[in-house]
Amino acid sequence: MKLNLKLDKEKIKSVLKETIETIVFVVVMVIIIRFFVGEIRWIPSASMHPTLLEGDRIFVERFSRFYAQPKRGDIMVFYPPFEEIKTDPAAIFARLTGFFCKDIAYIKRVIGMPGDKLEVKTGTDGYYHVFINGKQLEEPYILSEEDYIACSEDMFCGPIEIPEGHYFMMGDNRGNSQDSRFWGLLPKERMIGRAVFLFWPLTRLNYFSRPSY
Repeated sequence: MKLNLKLDKEKIKSVLKETIETIVFVVVMVIIIRFFVGEIRWIPSASMHPTLLEGDRIFVERFSRFYAQPKRGDIMVFYPPFEEIKTDPAAIFARLTGFFCKDIAYIKRVIGMPGDKLEVKTGTDGYYHVFINGKQLEEPYILSEEDYIACSEDMFCGPIEIPEGHYFMMGDNRGNSQDSRFWGLLPKERMIGRAVFLFWPLTRLNYFSRPSY
């Protein structure tokens, strides 16, 4: 009987050890993949219509941030500048693994680049447009030229000279997007990654290529 009990305890220890090692391995792999490769995100709002709809699932790559800067037209996931990013161990673990992460992330398009002089104003057609260095930006991806939030004195509509390491972000649905017009420029260190393709639903499968300006 004592021998059987000893064997049972050793078996339990072996199974427990193997289980812990497996869990640790999985967690480490999740962290490596999310930090160096990419992650999956879902779209919660209508701010990127018609490019992205509520409930869309996208893949966000993170590896290009190690060797390249965001480009105009890139669809980026980021932490808005007004969002407090907690640095306690639990928050860092949640951010690295995605488990129970409560950080609020936005998804918008890069419109203004470092060095640009940007202004959002009415054009000759009477509608609001983005002007970069005095030239109207052609934006075929927006929902509608007619559906635009009118600029007011408390908004960041410019003219703004964008400093190094900062970006002006806007949603494709210009009439329903809380973006840089409301909270200002986005520091590069707040970037999470670039949305590269939409994989769900399958009927909307799409790769996000950069617009040709």
